[in-house]
Amino acid sequence: MMATTGTTQLRLQASIDHSSPIPYYVQIKNVLRDLIEHGEWKPGDLLPGEPELCHIFGVSRTVVRQALQELSYEGLLVRERGRGTFVAEPKISESLLQRLTGFYQDMADRGHPPVTQVLKQEIVAAGPKIAAYLQVEPGAPLIQLDRLRFVKGEPIVLVSTFLPHFLCPQVMHADFTRQSLYMFLERECGLFIVRGRRFIEAVTANEYEARLLNVPKGAPLLKLESVSYLEGGKPIEYYYAFHRADRSRFEAELVRVKEPTKPTESVVLPRSNDLKDA
Repeated sequence: MMATTGTTQLRLQASIDHSSPIPYYVQIKNVLRDLIEHGEWKPGDLLPGEPELCHIFGVSRTVVRQALQELSYEGLLVRERGRGTFVAEPKISESLLQRLTGFYQDMADRGHPPVTQVLKQEIVAAGPKIAAYLQVEPGAPLIQLDRLRFVKGEPIVLVSTFLPHFLCPQVMHADFTRQSLYMFLERECGLFIVRGRRFIEAVTANEYEARLLNVPKGAPLLKLESVSYLEGGKPIEYYYAFHRADRSRFEAELVRVKEPTKPTESVVLPRSNDLKDA
């Protein structure tokens, strides 16, 4: 669907102030962002081509291209070679800190219960790195659970999870296509995760990740690594997950702890008789 209507075109034509010190591309960005955020242009809508935008705004193609590119970096637009520029689907928010939930519960709480394709569910020997995270001997049996997570029918996350087999052997025979691993661990294994450490970094998709996540090879991904612990400090889970950067964002709630006020030193005032003596 083409995003531009007659009303929108008139608004675009009146939106650039050629006497303003604000760069033209910034003004164009602000106008296009406003149309998207107010719902006049909806996800999936096709924007006018660059020549038409140049004519509407009265600017060069370089200016229009810079505005579109920056909106693409911000995740508001998607540019597809040979097809044009489209309004991007809104990113899916996930909690990074404070709320220790799994992906399934996090999405379900936001009204988007995911569907999971289980790619691998087998026993493997712990390598040195994962053994150190899970505090087991190298070579110890672990359950590896690889899953591709879909939200609204679209692949969003590719995750590999590792758990000590001796703590939760039931995981090997469970169906995780539509249930939370954390809830299963709590309900069926009596294991309640109380805290975790998570690390996030930007990476690019290799051929395998790109194919499963339906993105081009080299596309930006957000890699999340996590170690989760039971009460008492025993590590129960290590995972790494690749999230599509064009469809994901993380929320972190920050809390400032107020330092206790130090008691003020008491001041001894002189007695009235002392004042007289002074």
